[in-house]
Amino acid sequence: MHGMTLEQLRTSVQAGGVRDVTLRGEGGSFLVEIATGTDAAVLVKARSTEPRRFRTPTSAMMVLRGVGIDEARLDARDWDPTRKDRSRARDSRAEAMRRAHRAAAHADWLAGEIAASIDDPRPNIPHDVVMADLEADLAALPDGPDDRSGDGGPDP
Repeated sequence: MHGMTLEQLRTSVQAGGVRDVTLRGEGGSFLVEIATGTDAAVLVKARSTEPRRFRTPTSAMMVLRGVGIDEARLDARDWDPTRKDRSRARDSRAEAMRRAHRAAAHADWLAGEIAASIDDPRPNIPHDVVMADLEADLAALPDGPDDRSGDGGPDP
């Protein structure tokens, strides 16, 4: 049995090449099996060969109705609702939330830094003056400003 993406399924339906669709329970999820005129396939993720799994037949049917399939068989012989694998979805969602919170915290910190800089009563120093002072400080170093080896010796 080969894989078929949602776009390939949509094209097959439009061409009249889909004979039958079965929602087959496997563990705690459902797979979509497609029977075409000459072959059988399983619905796979868009950029993968991994089967697309649905938690419920209802969620699978919503996707199938979106491509023009209104009828499907249900095979729940190997379905076991106690084996639902929610950890991966929860872990990925939790990681996404952590990233969002870190991004929001960084945005708040940056906004605070910018506001503090704008509100700073000290006079501004022009960029050219800062750069000239930096060049003078670097030139005053023992090995000069071009020694980046970190060992204090001559450049290679």
